[in-house]
Amino acid sequence: MFVDRVFVPHGLAPDRAERARWPFTVPAVAQLLNEGLTFMRPVTFLVGDNGSGKSTLVEAIAESFKLDAYGGRLARVHGRPDPTRTPLGEVLRADTTRAGARMLAGPRRSKKGFFLRAETAFDMTENLGGVPGYWDEDTSAMSHGEGFLTMFRAMFDAPGFYVMDEPEAALSFTACLQLVGLMHQLGERSAQVVCATHSPILAATPGADVIEVGDHGFRRTAWEDLELVDHWRRYLGNPNAYLRHIVP
Repeated sequence: MFVDRVFVPHGLAPDRAERARWPFTVPAVAQLLNEGLTFMRPVTFLVGDNGSGKSTLVEAIAESFKLDAYGGRLARVHGRPDPTRTPLGEVLRADTTRAGARMLAGPRRSKKGFFLRAETAFDMTENLGGVPGYWDEDTSAMSHGEGFLTMFRAMFDAPGFYVMDEPEAALSFTACLQLVGLMHQLGERSAQVVCATHSPILAATPGADVIEVGDHGFRRTAWEDLELVDHWRRYLGNPNAYLRHIVP
């Protein structure tokens, strides 16, 4: 692993007026300010509904390891010559392991990290195929799902720190299963993955640490106890139990 914990140092903590503004009003962000977040396993999932703060958390976690919140490689800027930091990313810091400290202090060629966010990943698949340091295939000629999987296989190919925000956005059921296999393989090979997701398929990755994010803040939970899993199980068993409230 490369990061043991992320936290906001006392000297960088927002004052009372700043805490009254977004994103510090989000329960998960407020809890992070007070407690920090410890990583216990090589693969960690943040699972929660829209607006729960999971994307805000993973963006800042990426920035704490010198990844651009826009998305892209470690020590590289994709698409923004003068990147700005997110409000949480400005104050969040990472407690790195020895391996993490060595990587950040080492030469660029030894830095292995990538932040994938759904909003900018489509642009990457359209423009980075064939660019040195990325992937050889012409992903602009592929479906979004095929392009995503090509990107994953090319960029998540060695021990490094990999952060993903809703990577399932373009993936089918079977493609999600392929990503599960890749993330599990990364964890077994000394990489570290932090992923925000809505997907019960991804969150079921064997050996992963699952953190549920919501109005309560964030808490570790078992996959089978996730609210997300419960809703999907109920819906697939009886769609009408949900749809009768939606469709007249």
